[in-house]
Amino acid sequence: MNKSLIMTSCSKLKMLRSTPVLCRTLTNKIEDISTHTGQKWDSDDYRLVRFTNAPKQVNPNWAVNLIAEIPPKEVTERVVWCDGGSGPEGHPRVYINLDKPGDHSCGYCGLRFIKKTGH
Repeated sequence: MNKSLIMTSCSKLKMLRSTPVLCRTLTNKIEDISTHTGQKWDSDDYRLVRFTNAPKQVNPNWAVNLIAEIPPKEVTERVVWCDGGSGPEGHPRVYINLDKPGDHSCGYCGLRFIKKTGH
């Protein structure tokens, strides 16, 4: 919304009412930081007003980066399964075919598996 329009509206409200009116405007430009989904707003976007009193909290430890730090698990079988850590901490069991070269990741948790080449 245009700042001059806000100021005009506030001025009219103050003149019409006998009680004091508190009108807030977004005067400080806030630099937005990206979230894990890539969401980032322009510095004059009205949605940033909620971060004027406290900074926006974004966790820098994105899951995709944390999973990428774990090296692929070398296995000798053609087909492996992943359950994400067994039991209630994990996910449904997924079978992964390792016939093609390269590493293959689990669709649920992203853990990678690679077939060990025997010499």
